[in-house]
Amino acid sequence: MRLLLLPISTRRTLIYCQRLNVTTTEQQGFLDKATTRAANLWAGWEKKESGWQKKVVDYGNSALRRIPYEEWGLKSIPPLSTRRKAEELSGKETVEVSFPPALIPESTVTEVLRKLGTERQGLHKKRMIYCFIGMPISAPVALVPVIPNLPFFYLVFRAWSHWRALSGSKHIEFLLDNKLVKPKASPILDELYASGKLRFDASSISSTAKSTDASEDPIEEMVLHKSDGTRIAEALEIPELDVELDRAVWQVEKALRAAKELREEKRDMDAANSKPK
Repeated sequence: MRLLLLPISTRRTLIYCQRLNVTTTEQQGFLDKATTRAANLWAGWEKKESGWQKKVVDYGNSALRRIPYEEWGLKSIPPLSTRRKAEELSGKETVEVSFPPALIPESTVTEVLRKLGTERQGLHKKRMIYCFIGMPISAPVALVPVIPNLPFFYLVFRAWSHWRALSGSKHIEFLLDNKLVKPKASPILDELYASGKLRFDASSISSTAKSTDASEDPIEEMVLHKSDGTRIAEALEIPELDVELDRAVWQVEKALRAAKELREEKRDMDAANSKPK
């Protein structure tokens, strides 16, 4: 597998795992098969022109878009099975980390990777437990005889999602603790970030690794925009990356707008309070 570090802003980076050896259907576990079946069912509902299934999909996609991009990134990393652990320790499977060297110096790659990979472990563990607590409470609920128990299935999905993110996080931790990652600068990523409207403040690289607080100076700025995801996904030949980048850009832009409005509101209040009475 290959890990990608893709800066979204001058302080936030998306981690994404490209699975180089795709698992065959025969080798898939129960959870993988269940996930595939659910995805196919969801895709079928998306094709509906109207009805409750279409409405569920519309609301569902809106909710999925709000799940933190960090969680989606960790979910892309496969759980650490006994077989995979043995292969990685024996050197049969190498784990490269591709990154744009003009944005992320090679000396900071492991630091950025550890932060992105492990900082949300406690959050995912806590929320997964909450979902398990809520599942038996919502299980008896029946909205209408024909419509599935949506609250229950949503909690099941969120519990699975947090488990996958936690598993991906522990996988990264294992790789770093055993020094099994190989940073590899990507000229393609450098070229992609250097072209067009993509900009990056090299002086903020320490913030990318150490802070996600949008209120600190210097002010956080975007280095990716909505249209850039498609171009990056096509250049790397990873079609599914387009959705991940689009979601991450949307979430970070929304967060930065909120932070800007908060700063402006604070500035206006300070100015009003400083006026002589």
